[in-house]
Order: sequence, then C-alpha cells, then structure tokens
Amino acid sequence: MNEQVILVDDEPNVLAGYTRHLRRMFALSTATTGEAAIKILTDEGPFAVVVSDMQMPGMNGVELLAEFEKRTPDTVRIMLTGNADQATAVKAINSGHIFRFLTKPCTHEELAHAIEDAMAHHRLLTAEKDLLQRTLGGAVKVLVDVLAIVDPESFGRATKLREWMRKIVSELKLRNAWSLDLAAMLAFLGYVTVPAEVIAKRRANAELTDFERSMLDKVPEVGRNLIVNIPRLKPVGNMVYMQRKGYDGSGFPENDLVGDKIPIGARILHVLVDLLEASNGQPPGPGAFGVLDAKHTKYDPKVLHAARTCLFREAPADGAEPLEDSVLLRPITGLVAGHFLVSDIKTDSGKLVLAKGHVMSDALIAKIHNLAKIHKLAEPIMVTYSASSN
Repeated sequence: MNEQVILVDDEPNVLAGYTRHLRRMFALSTATTGEAAIKILTDEGPFAVVVSDMQMPGMNGVELLAEFEKRTPDTVRIMLTGNADQATAVKAINSGHIFRFLTKPCTHEELAHAIEDAMAHHRLLTAEKDLLQRTLGGAVKVLVDVLAIVDPESFGRATKLREWMRKIVSELKLRNAWSLDLAAMLAFLGYVTVPAEVIAKRRANAELTDFERSMLDKVPEVGRNLIVNIPRLKPVGNMVYMQRKGYDGSGFPENDLVGDKIPIGARILHVLVDLLEASNGQPPGPGAFGVLDAKHTKYDPKVLHAARTCLFREAPADGAEPLEDSVLLRPITGLVAGHFLVSDIKTDSGKLVLAKGHVMSDALIAKIHNLAKIHKLAEPIMVTYSASSN
C-alpha cells in the first residue's frame, strides 16, 4: 500500500520545520510550487495524502488540489493556509474536494493528527475500491463464462473487441478504461438468450423471420438488462444498450441523444462492432474501413480516426494471414486458460467445434473436455500466448 505524503508550501522554512518533525512518522516529499508538486506526482506518485498551502505563486492551493483530484482521485487532500476567511474555505472545499481545512499557524502535532486521519481515510477508500473491483470482476467473469459456454463465437468476438477497445482507449487517452474494457467484454452478452440456430442463420446471412429478427434486435437491450443487475455497472449497461446508436442520432434506441451526448463507450462500440462485422474478425483493412466510410455520419469522427490510426492493417499480398509468433502444439488435455487458438478445433470428421481466434477460458476448456468425451477431436491444437490473451 502506497502511503507517501507530499507537503507543498512556498516558504522553505515552513517546509523544513514540518519535515523535521514529521519525517520519522511519514514518507515525505516536499515542493515549493504547485508546478513542482505536479512533476513529483508524475515521477514519484501516487501519494496517499497531499497537504498544500493556499497562497502560492503560479498555481495556488485550490488549483493544485483540484489537479490532484483529477489525476489521482484516491489521494486525500488537506488545505493549509493563513487566509482563514469563509470564502476561501468554501472555494477550497468545493473546487478541490478537501478532506480537511487547517489554518496557520498550525502546530506540528495538529498537522500530524490531520495526516494520520487522512491516511486512515485513504486506507478505507482504497480497501473499499479493491473489494468493489474484485467483487465486480468476479460477477463479470461469471457472465463472460456463461457467454463462452452458450455462444463461443460471440465470446471470441468479444475478446477481439476487448483487444481493439484497449488500443482505442490508449490512442484517445481516455480515463475510464476499466468500464470501457467491461463494455467490450459484455457487448454481446444478450446473445445468451438467442437460440443457437437463429445465431447460425444470422452468421450465414440466411433469411430470418420477423420474430427471429426481433430477437436479434433486442440483443443490446437484453445485455443491458442483465448488466444493470450488478451494482455500479449501470454506465457499462448503457454503453452496451446504445452500441448501435448512430453519432447522427439514428439507430437504436430511438431517443434524443446525438453526437457527444451519446456515451463515449457506446460510440466506440458502434465503430468497433461494425469493423468486426466488415472484417469478419480480422484486423481491419481498406475494405472494412471503406464500409464504414460509406456511412460515416453514423460514427464519431474522432473514434473512427483513432480506429484507423491504431487498427488499420494492409492485407498480405497473397491474402493469407500470417501465423502468430511462438506457435505451440498442444493436445486437448494441454489447453490452459489464456491460450489463443491459432487453428480451429474440429472433430475428426471435420465438423467445427471452436473457431480459431478464441482465447481459452476455464469454462471453454471444460466444454471442450466434455465434447472430447463424446466426439473424437483432431489433435494437436495450435495455440500461442498473444496480446489477445492478456
């Protein structure tokens, strides 16, 4: 657990005095300007607690603590100032979400007690966050495993979607990476309620009945309804729900949202899901992007540009996909979670069991082992550990 403390004050003598008395109690860093504190945060952070003076040249205390709140929300913020008027206190609390407001002169003992209280608050915040993420992670894993068992093809597509989502998040420098990652993994969750024969007809581009088409149209809504049952995942559910919503306001669901008012996760999913369809799950090249360019008003131009920047791939001259690096040959019993399928898993008679491109999970492996008890499967299987399995 990181329990560093940074003290920021433009008076070196004040910093020296506090440091002498507090350095045996806490892991201290100091800075005499807000700008210097931000550099230390970048180089040495994150910090459990920041204590900042209010009046400083350049970036003042309110601005500095607001910047800490933006960059490292779990850092507990304390304001220390000789300007104790009510307006300053209100501005500091409202702008920087201050944990405690101390006035100068402040004794070393008083500051030490405030930092200890802030440390306890930081431990509570991080413990609750860790518990929440592990709980949510477990619940999401159950949903993803169910999808892997019921519809391995959708699971494989979701895995590819997640890989692409991470690249887009990095390219756009987005902050809510965790929720966007979940949205990608759960984008096709609604398919668990669609009969396998209907999914097969859709993927074969066979003619669908009105009822079958209606089931497929409801996939995003069904996915949303399953996801929102998990506390704190309502925003993720809404991203999944609006993954077919056009940037121009067209498409499902019919509402007044348009442009940047549509959740960024939904805008990214719209681009990536359509690229997945257009490229048949392969790295998208000129043809796939051409399909989206023909209806470009439906996509966020920033997202489409980012996708072209980090996903675009020229097709090999002979049209063949190169094999992954470090390909391994494994028997069915040698498959482990994290293996990326380089070859299809088929029966001896040639019937497809699981298409290449899937990342093996414990649930998928259990299903393959059960199938192997009923049908003879062709072995060995070509696998690798690739970026797709991370």
